[in-house]
Amino acid sequence: MASNHVQVYCGDGRGKSNAAIGLCIKYASVGKDVIIVQFLKGSNLDDFSCLKRLEPEIKLFRFETKEVYYSELSDDEKQEEASNIRNGLNYVKKVMVTGECDLLVVDEILGLVDNHIIEMQDVIRLLDSKDEDMEVILTGQNMPVELTPYVSDVFKITTIKMTDEKE
Repeated sequence: MASNHVQVYCGDGRGKSNAAIGLCIKYASVGKDVIIVQFLKGSNLDDFSCLKRLEPEIKLFRFETKEVYYSELSDDEKQEEASNIRNGLNYVKKVMVTGECDLLVVDEILGLVDNHIIEMQDVIRLLDSKDEDMEVILTGQNMPVELTPYVSDVFKITTIKMTDEKE
């Protein structure tokens, strides 16, 4: 069981990905290598384009081909993207096994479980395969109880008040 060095950022609040990216910047600033693999957010990297300037310390990957969020796709498009997502998960496994980075963020992997693209057992198998020194952050809305023995820290992010973006 790979119980050390795994954090989960979950909850219904906004900012889970941003919190993870903040830790990525902290790691990169002290010379550590970081890989971020994002799921369910489409192929459009405009919202995180500034991270390209931080390469090679921080590398960002998205394997989906449609530009829009997964939730906005038709059922046929979702099926097509599920294949791309599995390719992304194969890359995640390779990174975990080889210890290719110091910090790996698997953004919205828990959302893949919620959307029935993968099973919780797939996430557990990934964690079992990880290099023991690698730090891993998993994000998503829900923290499945089955994952508890595999993680060291769980951070629940909740939105208390939403502001109008025009302000």
